Amino acid sequence: MAQRHVKIRSKVGLHARPAALFVQAAARAPMDVTVAKLGGNPVNAKSILAVLGMDARHGEEIVITAEGESADQVLDELEAAVNVEAGDA
Repeated sequence: MAQRHVKIRSKVGLHARPAALFVQAAARAPMDVTVAKLGGNPVNAKSILAVLGMDARHGEEIVITAEGESADQVLDELEAAVNVEAGDA
């Protein structure tokens, strides 16, 4: 199992466009992917409602977990999606 701690740099947090990009990237992964606020319960990273429900804000740390052969590559893509600014996409 691969796990990555990511600090949210996006000014809007993991909401709106960054959340949609994050969920789309997770949905392309051929494995289960979860995300949680540091110390919180993990949720399905492929569910926009679950990701938005975390209410992850700018400056907070999240933990992304994936298990499988290409888990590190998936985590790289998800980390990049977390920190996309609204005007970049």
